Amino acid sequence: MNKEYQKRILILALYAGEIMMKSGAEIYRVEDTIVRICKACKIPYVECFATGTGIFLSLDNGEPDDDMYTFLKRIDSTSIDLWKISEINSFSRKFSTTDLSVEKGLELLKKIDAKKTYRPPVKFIGACLIGSSFCLMFGGGVTECLGSLLAVTAAYALSFMIDKLKFNNFIKIFLSCALATFVALLLDFTGLTSFIGPVIIGSVTIFLPGVAITNSARDLLSGEMLAGLAGGTEAIISAVAIASGVGLILQLWQVLGGVI
Repeated sequence: MNKEYQKRILILALYAGEIMMKSGAEIYRVEDTIVRICKACKIPYVECFATGTGIFLSLDNGEPDDDMYTFLKRIDSTSIDLWKISEINSFSRKFSTTDLSVEKGLELLKKIDAKKTYRPPVKFIGACLIGSSFCLMFGGGVTECLGSLLAVTAAYALSFMIDKLKFNNFIKIFLSCALATFVALLLDFTGLTSFIGPVIIGSVTIFLPGVAITNSARDLLSGEMLAGLAGGTEAIISAVAIASGVGLILQLWQVLGGVI
Protein backbone atom coordinates (compact mmCIF):
# COMPACT_ATOMS: atom_id res chain seq x y z
CA MET A 1 0.00 0.00 0.00
CA ASN A 2 1.66 3.27 -1.08
CA LYS A 3 1.82 6.30 1.17
CA GLU A 4 -0.32 8.49 -1.06
CA TYR A 5 -3.19 6.00 -1.00
CA GLN A 6 -2.93 5.67 2.78
CA LYS A 7 -3.08 9.45 3.11
CA ARG A 8 -6.22 9.64 0.94
CA ILE A 9 -7.88 7.04 3.15
CA LEU A 10 -7.08 9.14 6.20
CA ILE A 11 -8.58 12.22 4.57
CA LEU A 12 -11.71 10.29 3.58
CA ALA A 13 -12.27 8.85 7.06
CA LEU A 14 -11.65 12.16 8.80
CA TYR A 15 -14.01 13.97 6.42
CA ALA A 16 -16.79 11.52 7.23
CA GLY A 17 -16.15 11.92 10.95
CA GLU A 18 -16.08 15.70 10.66
CA ILE A 19 -19.47 15.82 8.96
CA MET A 20 -20.97 13.56 11.63
CA MET A 21 -19.44 15.56 14.47
CA LYS A 22 -20.65 18.88 13.09
CA SER A 23 -24.11 17.38 12.64
CA GLY A 24 -24.42 16.42 16.31
CA ALA A 25 -23.64 12.68 16.19
CA GLU A 26 -22.59 10.73 19.27
CA ILE A 27 -18.85 10.38 19.83
CA TYR A 28 -18.87 6.59 19.80
CA ARG A 29 -20.71 6.63 16.46
CA VAL A 30 -18.13 9.00 14.96
CA GLU A 31 -15.24 6.81 16.09
CA ASP A 32 -16.92 3.62 14.89
CA THR A 33 -17.61 5.11 11.44
CA ILE A 34 -14.02 6.26 11.01
CA VAL A 35 -12.60 2.87 12.05
CA ARG A 36 -15.01 1.01 9.73
CA ILE A 37 -13.97 3.10 6.73
CA CYS A 38 -10.27 2.53 7.43
CA LYS A 39 -10.71 -1.21 8.03
CA ALA A 40 -12.61 -1.49 4.75
CA CYS A 41 -9.46 -0.23 3.01
CA LYS A 42 -7.42 -3.09 4.52
CA ILE A 43 -5.52 -0.96 7.01
CA PRO A 44 -4.73 -3.27 9.97
CA TYR A 45 -3.83 -0.70 12.61
CA VAL A 46 -6.31 2.11 13.20
CA GLU A 47 -6.59 4.25 16.33
CA CYS A 48 -9.27 6.93 16.60
CA PHE A 49 -10.02 9.21 19.52
CA ALA A 50 -12.72 11.87 19.28
CA THR A 51 -13.91 14.56 21.64
CA GLY A 52 -16.50 17.27 21.25
CA THR A 53 -13.92 19.63 19.75
CA GLY A 54 -11.56 17.40 17.79
CA ILE A 55 -10.76 14.06 16.14
CA PHE A 56 -7.42 12.26 16.45
CA LEU A 57 -6.68 9.53 13.91
CA SER A 58 -3.58 7.35 13.40
CA LEU A 59 -3.07 4.81 10.62
CA ASP A 60 -0.30 2.23 10.25
CA ASN A 61 -0.01 -0.40 7.56
CA GLY A 62 2.06 -2.58 9.86
CA GLU A 63 5.05 -2.97 7.57
CA PRO A 64 8.56 -2.15 8.90
CA ASP A 65 9.33 0.47 6.25
CA ASP A 66 5.95 2.23 6.42
CA ASP A 67 5.44 5.50 8.27
CA MET A 68 2.54 6.04 10.65
CA TYR A 69 0.10 8.76 9.63
CA THR A 70 -1.39 10.80 12.46
CA PHE A 71 -3.78 13.68 11.96
CA LEU A 72 -5.76 16.02 14.18
CA LYS A 73 -8.98 17.65 12.96
CA ARG A 74 -10.42 20.43 15.08
CA ILE A 75 -14.21 20.82 15.20
CA ASP A 76 -15.13 24.47 15.68
CA SER A 77 -18.92 24.35 15.81
CA THR A 78 -21.74 21.83 15.88
CA SER A 79 -25.43 21.83 15.05
CA ILE A 80 -28.17 19.24 14.69
CA ASP A 81 -28.63 17.63 11.28
CA LEU A 82 -29.98 14.09 11.60
CA TRP A 83 -30.23 13.74 7.81
CA LYS A 84 -26.47 14.08 7.36
CA ILE A 85 -25.81 11.62 10.20
CA SER A 86 -28.09 9.09 8.54
CA GLU A 87 -26.44 9.64 5.16
CA ILE A 88 -22.94 9.14 6.57
CA ASN A 89 -24.09 5.94 8.28
CA SER A 90 -25.42 4.70 4.95
CA PHE A 91 -22.21 5.77 3.23
CA SER A 92 -20.00 3.87 5.70
CA ARG A 93 -22.04 0.69 5.21
CA LYS A 94 -21.90 1.07 1.43
CA PHE A 95 -18.16 1.77 1.49
CA SER A 96 -17.51 -1.27 3.68
CA THR A 97 -19.53 -3.73 1.61
CA THR A 98 -18.83 -2.62 -1.97
CA ASP A 99 -15.77 -1.84 -4.07
CA LEU A 100 -16.37 1.91 -3.91
CA SER A 101 -13.12 3.80 -4.56
CA VAL A 102 -11.67 6.45 -2.27
CA GLU A 103 -12.08 9.14 -4.92
CA LYS A 104 -15.74 8.26 -5.47
CA GLY A 105 -16.21 8.18 -1.70
CA LEU A 106 -14.85 11.71 -1.38
CA GLU A 107 -17.25 12.89 -4.08
CA LEU A 108 -20.20 11.39 -2.20
CA LEU A 109 -19.08 12.98 1.07
CA LYS A 110 -18.77 16.38 -0.58
CA LYS A 111 -22.33 16.08 -1.89
CA ILE A 112 -23.59 15.17 1.58
CA ASP A 113 -21.65 18.02 3.18
CA ALA A 114 -22.90 20.53 0.60
CA LYS A 115 -26.55 19.62 1.20
CA LYS A 116 -28.26 22.69 2.59
CA THR A 117 -30.44 22.52 5.66
CA TYR A 118 -33.95 23.92 5.76
CA ARG A 119 -34.29 27.53 4.74
CA PRO A 120 -34.91 30.15 7.46
CA PRO A 121 -38.65 30.55 6.69
CA VAL A 122 -39.18 26.81 7.12
CA LYS A 123 -37.21 26.88 10.40
CA PHE A 124 -39.36 29.76 11.64
CA ILE A 125 -42.54 27.87 10.85
CA GLY A 126 -41.23 24.78 12.62
CA ALA A 127 -40.20 26.77 15.69
CA CYS A 128 -43.61 28.44 15.88
CA LEU A 129 -45.45 25.12 15.60
CA ILE A 130 -43.28 23.59 18.32
CA GLY A 131 -43.80 26.52 20.66
CA SER A 132 -47.57 26.68 20.26
CA SER A 133 -47.89 22.88 20.50
CA PHE A 134 -46.06 22.70 23.82
CA CYS A 135 -48.07 25.64 25.09
CA LEU A 136 -51.22 23.65 24.33
CA MET A 137 -49.78 20.57 26.07
CA PHE A 138 -49.14 22.55 29.25
CA GLY A 139 -52.71 23.83 29.53
CA GLY A 140 -52.74 26.88 27.32
CA GLY A 141 -55.80 27.89 25.36
CA VAL A 142 -56.16 29.43 21.94
CA THR A 143 -55.01 32.87 23.04
CA GLU A 144 -52.05 31.40 24.92
CA CYS A 145 -51.00 29.41 21.86
CA LEU A 146 -51.13 32.53 19.73
CA GLY A 147 -49.13 34.39 22.38
CA SER A 148 -46.56 31.61 22.50
CA LEU A 149 -46.33 31.78 18.71
CA LEU A 150 -45.46 35.48 18.90
CA ALA A 151 -42.97 34.96 21.72
CA VAL A 152 -41.18 32.07 20.04
CA THR A 153 -41.04 34.00 16.76
CA ALA A 154 -39.29 36.90 18.48
CA ALA A 155 -36.94 34.57 20.36
CA TYR A 156 -36.02 32.52 17.31
CA ALA A 157 -35.44 35.65 15.21
CA LEU A 158 -33.04 36.95 17.87
CA SER A 159 -31.21 33.61 18.06
CA PHE A 160 -30.89 33.62 14.28
CA MET A 161 -29.27 37.07 14.35
CA ILE A 162 -26.95 36.09 17.21
CA ASP A 163 -25.82 33.06 15.22
CA LYS A 164 -24.81 35.40 12.42
CA LEU A 165 -22.67 37.35 14.90
CA LYS A 166 -20.90 34.14 16.02
CA PHE A 167 -21.62 34.59 19.73
CA ASN A 168 -21.35 31.58 22.01
CA ASN A 169 -24.32 29.33 22.69
CA PHE A 170 -24.86 30.47 26.29
CA ILE A 171 -25.36 34.10 25.29
CA LYS A 172 -27.67 33.11 22.44
CA ILE A 173 -29.93 30.98 24.63
CA PHE A 174 -29.87 33.45 27.52
CA LEU A 175 -30.87 36.47 25.44
CA SER A 176 -33.43 34.55 23.35
CA CYS A 177 -35.21 33.13 26.40
CA ALA A 178 -35.12 36.52 28.09
CA LEU A 179 -36.79 38.11 25.07
CA ALA A 180 -39.41 35.33 24.89
CA THR A 181 -40.24 35.87 28.57
CA PHE A 182 -40.49 39.63 28.10
CA VAL A 183 -42.89 39.22 25.16
CA ALA A 184 -44.98 36.78 27.19
CA LEU A 185 -45.18 39.28 30.07
CA LEU A 186 -46.23 42.08 27.73
CA LEU A 187 -48.98 39.93 26.26
CA ASP A 188 -50.20 39.06 29.74
CA PHE A 189 -50.03 42.71 30.85
CA THR A 190 -52.13 43.85 27.90
CA GLY A 191 -54.71 41.15 28.63
CA LEU A 192 -54.20 39.26 25.38
CA THR A 193 -53.40 36.07 27.33
CA SER A 194 -54.78 34.74 30.61
CA PHE A 195 -52.09 32.28 31.75
CA ILE A 196 -48.46 33.27 31.37
CA GLY A 197 -46.93 29.94 32.38
CA PRO A 198 -47.81 27.92 29.26
CA VAL A 199 -46.76 30.83 27.03
CA ILE A 200 -43.27 30.99 28.55
CA ILE A 201 -42.85 27.21 28.58
CA GLY A 202 -43.88 26.90 24.95
CA SER A 203 -41.63 29.73 23.80
CA VAL A 204 -38.43 28.38 25.41
CA THR A 205 -38.98 24.72 24.49
CA ILE A 206 -37.06 25.04 21.21
CA PHE A 207 -33.89 25.82 23.19
CA LEU A 208 -34.01 22.75 25.42
CA PRO A 209 -30.84 20.60 25.02
CA GLY A 210 -32.69 17.36 24.35
CA VAL A 211 -30.25 15.99 21.76
CA ALA A 212 -27.23 16.90 23.90
CA ILE A 213 -28.67 15.04 26.89
CA THR A 214 -29.51 11.98 24.78
CA ASN A 215 -26.07 11.89 23.14
CA SER A 216 -24.39 12.32 26.51
CA ALA A 217 -26.30 9.37 27.97
CA ARG A 218 -25.54 7.16 24.97
CA ASP A 219 -21.83 8.05 25.08
CA LEU A 220 -21.67 7.25 28.79
CA LEU A 221 -23.41 3.91 28.25
CA SER A 222 -20.95 3.15 25.44
CA GLY A 223 -17.96 3.77 27.72
CA GLU A 224 -17.05 7.19 26.31
CA MET A 225 -16.75 8.81 29.73
CA LEU A 226 -14.94 11.98 28.65
CA ALA A 227 -17.31 12.70 25.76
CA GLY A 228 -20.36 11.82 27.87
CA LEU A 229 -19.37 14.13 30.70
CA ALA A 230 -18.53 16.93 28.27
CA GLY A 231 -21.90 16.56 26.53
CA GLY A 232 -23.73 16.45 29.85
CA THR A 233 -21.95 19.60 31.00
CA GLU A 234 -22.93 21.34 27.78
CA ALA A 235 -26.56 20.35 28.34
CA ILE A 236 -26.46 21.65 31.93
CA ILE A 237 -24.99 24.97 30.78
CA SER A 238 -27.78 25.31 28.20
CA ALA A 239 -30.39 24.59 30.88
CA VAL A 240 -28.80 27.19 33.15
CA ALA A 241 -28.91 29.72 30.31
CA ILE A 242 -32.64 29.09 29.83
CA ALA A 243 -33.39 29.36 33.54
CA SER A 244 -31.24 32.49 33.89
CA GLY A 245 -32.86 34.26 30.96
CA VAL A 246 -36.40 33.51 32.13
CA GLY A 247 -35.67 34.12 35.82
CA LEU A 248 -33.92 37.45 35.28
CA ILE A 249 -36.79 38.95 33.31
CA LEU A 250 -39.40 37.67 35.77
CA GLN A 251 -37.43 39.13 38.68
CA LEU A 252 -36.93 42.49 36.97
CA TRP A 253 -40.64 42.61 36.11
CA GLN A 254 -41.56 42.14 39.75
CA VAL A 255 -38.97 44.69 40.95
CA LEU A 256 -40.38 47.27 38.56
CA GLY A 257 -43.85 46.71 39.98
CA GLY A 258 -45.27 44.28 37.50
CA VAL A 259 -47.64 41.50 38.52
CA ILE A 260 -47.12 37.91 37.42
